[in-house]
Amino acid sequence: MKYISTRTKNFQPLNSADVILKGIADDGGLFVPESIPKITLDDIKNLVNKNYCQRAVFVLKKFLTDYTEDELFESCEVAYDWFDVVSKVPLMILIKDEQHRASPVGVMELFHGNTSAFKDMALQLLPQLMTRALKKVGETKEILILVATSGDTGKAALAGFADVPQTKIMVFYPADGVSKIQKLQMVTQAGKNVNVTAVKGNFDDCQNGVKNIFADEKIRAELEKSNVKLSSANSINWGRLVPQICYYVASYAEFVKSGTIKIGDTVNVVVPTGNFGNILAAYYAKQMGVPIKKLICASNMNHILTDFFNTGVYDRNREFYKTITPSMDILISSNLERLLYHETNGDTEKVKTFMKELNETGKYKINSSLKNRLDKIFYADYATEEETTALIKEVFGNYKYLVDTHTAVAMMVLGKYRRNTKDMSPVMLASTASPFKFTNSVLKALGENTEGIDDLAQLDKLAWVTKKDVPKNLAALGSAKILHENICDKNEMAEQVLKFAAQ
Repeated sequence: MKYISTRTKNFQPLNSADVILKGIADDGGLFVPESIPKITLDDIKNLVNKNYCQRAVFVLKKFLTDYTEDELFESCEVAYDWFDVVSKVPLMILIKDEQHRASPVGVMELFHGNTSAFKDMALQLLPQLMTRALKKVGETKEILILVATSGDTGKAALAGFADVPQTKIMVFYPADGVSKIQKLQMVTQAGKNVNVTAVKGNFDDCQNGVKNIFADEKIRAELEKSNVKLSSANSINWGRLVPQICYYVASYAEFVKSGTIKIGDTVNVVVPTGNFGNILAAYYAKQMGVPIKKLICASNMNHILTDFFNTGVYDRNREFYKTITPSMDILISSNLERLLYHETNGDTEKVKTFMKELNETGKYKINSSLKNRLDKIFYADYATEEETTALIKEVFGNYKYLVDTHTAVAMMVLGKYRRNTKDMSPVMLASTASPFKFTNSVLKALGENTEGIDDLAQLDKLAWVTKKDVPKNLAALGSAKILHENICDKNEMAEQVLKFAAQ
């Protein structure tokens, strides 16, 4: 399998090891596979009685053909050894009573890794793939991983790359745009090759800053002097995205294994969405052959994706809201570029024009033909803050099942979809974080008073109220030492990168 850029028609194809190391194409585009491999229902049937790593390797070897099967198995075993459940991605079937059995919701618990968020699924595997890629291509330079995070990606990447040979990792996060727990997870990260820097701005400022650094030839030249090359651990990196495809294939097999659905039954997939990477992975699974009917894109009050799918206009010129779902507080959904490439049949000029218009004017508009194509695949809606908190209380009351704010957004939008379309197909719903990462919002949703109780104490209170266990990695934050106190303006990010690279 070879990879090309979303922005250049005659791009020289590269192997997966090369694109994982590069992160982003030299023309500023994103890497995509030359073709999307197919799987059959018989293939899925053969995965039903396999474990998670076996299912993942089946998918990975379709895309990462320059890695051996043994290399992929070893990488998966190391990556997912840290997870606190044997199944790695439990599928919790929420069925209230007999009348709901025709429309079950399988909640994909993607948060059992060592940072309690779905980003672990990819960011524990990416360092394994990257270190093997370094050997495959004979790279001797040090790789500097640059990450912009709205909360969860940062810690997951830091944990994955800490003290990994021949790498450094630098994470930028919005100074006031992550939860206290998310911030503590990052600023307490140990590692000789680690840097964490707060940015005075929002996530889009961080993401734009990182993109501009990647695109700046002068910065790349300066880094070369320090024998350093840039790469990315954001979902713009194909090595970050491909592990996410795995859990949609694996979860469908798990749904069948549970006896809730049969092989070939179509399901809808619901994903709380910000940067569009997680739902794009579901799109790839659908294109491969997983029987997915509709991809339901769930947004918060920053509902730029909802507006895009419903109107055909992507417009980031709007008010930005800080919400109780900070990982979705995003106005530039980078991975949408890959979708546009595929659904325009690889029209790189059109994609490049869209991205140029977005950069220069803050918006672009797709034509009716493309919008009609997307309408057949996607449904999009959003949840308000009030709807999100009400849903947390409702689900806990009905099922004694506790969800975080992002998962609640997905559940609320699922309810709207079913009411609007009358489509009661079985559902796989992505639960992207432990509720203990957002204790203040979850406690308030349950009717508890949090005034005067700091975030760490709220962990214990939520555990007491719900009779649930605090994840061990979060419980340990109270005694962890603060190791990173860097902060900079958004226009100082490049300077901070060069300073860290030279250390």
